[in-house]
Amino acid sequence: MPGRKCGQPLVSVVMPFRDSAETLPEALDSIQSQTMEDFELLAIDDGSQDCSAEILRGRLKSDPRFRIFSPGRVGLVRALNLGLRESRAALVARMDADDIMHPRRLELQHKFLGKRPELALAASRVEMFPPENVKGGYLEYLRWQNRLTRPVEIGANIYWESPFVHPSVMFRKELVLRLGGYRQGPFPEDYELWLRIFQAGGFMAKLPKVLLQWREHPGRVSRVDPRCSREAFDRIRAWYLGKDSRLLTQREWVIWGAGGSSRKRARLLMEQGVRPSAWIDVDPKKIGKQIWGLKVYAPCWLEERRHRPLVLVYVRSRGAKEQIREYLCEIGYQEGPDFFPVG
Repeated sequence: MPGRKCGQPLVSVVMPFRDSAETLPEALDSIQSQTMEDFELLAIDDGSQDCSAEILRGRLKSDPRFRIFSPGRVGLVRALNLGLRESRAALVARMDADDIMHPRRLELQHKFLGKRPELALAASRVEMFPPENVKGGYLEYLRWQNRLTRPVEIGANIYWESPFVHPSVMFRKELVLRLGGYRQGPFPEDYELWLRIFQAGGFMAKLPKVLLQWREHPGRVSRVDPRCSREAFDRIRAWYLGKDSRLLTQREWVIWGAGGSSRKRARLLMEQGVRPSAWIDVDPKKIGKQIWGLKVYAPCWLEERRHRPLVLVYVRSRGAKEQIREYLCEIGYQEGPDFFPVG
């Protein structure tokens, strides 16, 4: 990579861990089996009480690319930022201590970002394992995020859900540090960072290849941490959507979905000081009524407008969402510039 200093690795792998002795050896084996050998691993011990740190120190003796930091129990965000500050490469790859890298992951992501200097971040498709533990909601999430590979697709769906599995990403360190690194708060730190990169104008993409095995288990952070709750996602999404001046201040906009769940989430958006011009709904009991001083229209109203408004689709039901998408495309709307699904 141009400008690389002597002795500077091509990629820094940042991996916080805590009480991961059961899965850590397999994760480390996958890191050491990478076809691209010029990397460093920064392992941050977030106050482990098992033998995880001893396992890492054992590997240090035979692999000088491994570095371990023991700041005590500081929490995931501070551990991630410590890894960022101490990393020496221009590219940072995330990894978790319970996942498994494909042998060519670092090689392929490094080459991809080298060929695409306009990209801030490159992730990959993922698979969950063991398969018998992977149930309905996560299966649907994997199908959804794995099909989003191009920047335009990711940008069009950024307000629906996190488009990346965190330990599958590789990003440009300088950009993330310039944006403030990971932020601490009552929200998922990874999704908040993707939203911040997006609003800063950064392009993000995904290699159309499975480069990470993502372990499913009951103790996974996304299952047990309140920062990853549905409400936490709703609030951080609404906060960033309300700040997106490219969407909500340059064009009339409406919300599709006047049901109770949609209204609850729409209220979070309106609390940011923005307000749509109308609701769209297919329920004849709602059409023509006023909700919060805004009239509810049938979808055909969109076709009658001389200047068609931007549509935020707040309907969460998968079947209904796909029908809405199909209808909007049929009347000439494009996903991304003209309508966004909002989770």
